[in-house]
Amino acid sequence: MYFKNQKFMVAGMSKSGESSARFLLDRGAEVFVYDDVINDNIIAVMNGLATDGAHIVTAETYADAIGACDILVVSPGIPIDNPLPVAFRKQGKPIIGEEELGALYLRATSIAVTGTNGKTTTVSMMNSVLENAGKNSVACGNIGNPLVGVVEKLDFDDYAVIEISSFQLETLSSLRPHIAVITNISEDHLNRHYNMENYIFLKNKILRNLRESEYAVLNYDDETVRGFSQTTKAKVVYFSIKGRIDGAYYENGAIYFNGEKYFDVEDMMISGEHNIKNALACVACAHILGLDKSKVAEALCGFKGIKHRIEQIRKVNGVTYIDDSKGTNVDATLKAAAAMGEPTIILLGGQDKGYDYEPLFESLKTGRIIHAVLYGENRFKLLNAAIKSGFVSFSLCAEFNAAVNLAQFIAKSGQTVLLSPASSSFDSFANYEERGDAFKKIVDGINEVS
Repeated sequence: MYFKNQKFMVAGMSKSGESSARFLLDRGAEVFVYDDVINDNIIAVMNGLATDGAHIVTAETYADAIGACDILVVSPGIPIDNPLPVAFRKQGKPIIGEEELGALYLRATSIAVTGTNGKTTTVSMMNSVLENAGKNSVACGNIGNPLVGVVEKLDFDDYAVIEISSFQLETLSSLRPHIAVITNISEDHLNRHYNMENYIFLKNKILRNLRESEYAVLNYDDETVRGFSQTTKAKVVYFSIKGRIDGAYYENGAIYFNGEKYFDVEDMMISGEHNIKNALACVACAHILGLDKSKVAEALCGFKGIKHRIEQIRKVNGVTYIDDSKGTNVDATLKAAAAMGEPTIILLGGQDKGYDYEPLFESLKTGRIIHAVLYGENRFKLLNAAIKSGFVSFSLCAEFNAAVNLAQFIAKSGQTVLLSPASSSFDSFANYEERGDAFKKIVDGINEVS
């Protein structure tokens, strides 16, 4: 792509949008920056880009900018049916995302990870494995480190471990990873993708460019993911927590690859069935890459987890507080609930993503969840689902801070308060990280009672 005679509109001033704009400016492109949400942070980002030569698009110049620009670069938060990409499409102009822009210039060996749950942990784990094996590796993509921001720092001998969301897959077509990992598929983002057929289609899209010389690492235990083996040209390597297969599997408390033991699960610093699955995916990737088994085991056993994913914040007055703000869908929340070892008060709520919450409450009735505090924009939908499923121990409040404080007063010594909302954060927060940080701030302010 020749930049100096093309005009790009970059829409959405998130990390990926800002990185895209800077990448293009550095290569001499004429760049127009736009966001339909205006706040102090976004204004500061756009002003900084304007200092480097970008044009700020306002409501008054919006239509003219669409006509003037050749290519639209959209941030993941902007749906492809938003009026802006629709306007570009009507004019026959290309629409790409930040990861597509990065993929066009990627030289490093790439491992791309998608799925409903486990993406960030698997990417972080695999990056640790590669670094422990002496490789130059970068965890990037949807993990919060845009691919386009690191792509030119990586050479042919390096590795990019890329987290890819369904939002990014809407505009991604050029990436051909050496290994594509699909962790699982369950209901998510139906408010954006409309139905499961569309969502499954997007997840399968990561395999589209793979040739016979590349690899698809698939979750054998997920029927939908396992079925993707029928439509890819790549060599398929499975992982399973349920029993011995041709690939990576869990058996008798240990992780194996085709009969070769890697390590005992009890040696891992993080617990939970979901983390065993993530480790299995990494073992499959490591075997494909021919990495030293002892280095792989050392990295996976020493991995401490990621922020906002079943992260213990504090134990105060005998109550343990767990931040699982990253639990933004029903499946993730059920995994977090299953990992609890004590009677637990759970915080549920935020912005609805199109779920049926009755299965959530049906499952919570049989576990360690003793009370649910329902809050946020979708609290009444959660309330109706709880009542219909016969889950009767709940409280209702509007605001997040009030919900956390209420959970604190309900919890008794020897119990746990779990933030795992099964919902988006966008009703009150910019992202799940901000929500988790707000939870931590409240918890850190709880006074110890002597």
